[in-house]
Amino acid sequence: MSAIQELVSEISSLKPLPQIVSKIMSVLENPKSSMEDVAEIIRFDPVMTANILKISNSAYFSLPRRVESVQEAATLLGLEQLVDIVLLESCSANLTRKQEGYGLHEGELWKQSVSSALVARELAEKKGGRNKHLIFTASLLKDIGKVVLDRYVADSFETINHLVKNHNFSFREAEKKVIGIDHEELGGLIAKIWKFSPKMVFIIRNHHLSDKQSRKNYETSIVYVADIVCMMMGIGVGDDGLAYRFYNKVLGQLDISEKDLQEIISGFGEKINNVEDLLSMRRI
Repeated sequence: MSAIQELVSEISSLKPLPQIVSKIMSVLENPKSSMEDVAEIIRFDPVMTANILKISNSAYFSLPRRVESVQEAATLLGLEQLVDIVLLESCSANLTRKQEGYGLHEGELWKQSVSSALVARELAEKKGGRNKHLIFTASLLKDIGKVVLDRYVADSFETINHLVKNHNFSFREAEKKVIGIDHEELGGLIAKIWKFSPKMVFIIRNHHLSDKQSRKNYETSIVYVADIVCMMMGIGVGDDGLAYRFYNKVLGQLDISEKDLQEIISGFGEKINNVEDLLSMRRI
């Protein structure tokens, strides 16, 4: 069995995302969807309903009254916060693991994923908010391929690192050269197996903009810039560090100014604290 065949077979080791995630994302991609549509999906999932009620009634939110239903949670928290809880609760199990091959301690990949998702949504809101739920979710899950590829990267790290340091390879390019597949490509495959929408698969598959066509795609470019912003802030920078290609033309295409980035970075201190709280919510 080839390394790629082994990797594909190991996708089954991931904890599958609940079907509720795909259902909610399908609803949110419809511009006519409402908070009631999302709440209706959630209320038929007893585990997610229990988690939402637990988190809604935690000290983190300090709501004025005890929440007894998903509909109440939706009304008091709002659609965005409700969707955040569902996504964070559903995605955390896979992304909190230690990533030895990438030099990330337990929880660091999760923190980077949540941080980049928050930055991506803020960037999307600066551009009018189009597809911000899709952008948030894709940014949250963009590195899911690392979870499966990690062991192979760890085994081949010296060779990968040699290509990066001595032959001008990006880390992703070195993964592809040595292992036969990179975390971007593998992430797209996982998203496809999980039956995500073609848009979501495309963004995850191209979040480093390795395909020239992806550099013209609005959602993928937003996710890419958010990832770069997190790298600039030192969030989740592991052994792969800054060894990725930077396409500065993307900022111009998105009409994102240096001032926009400075505003996001300068205001992220408080958001970092919120990220830590979001990470701890699932342990309440």
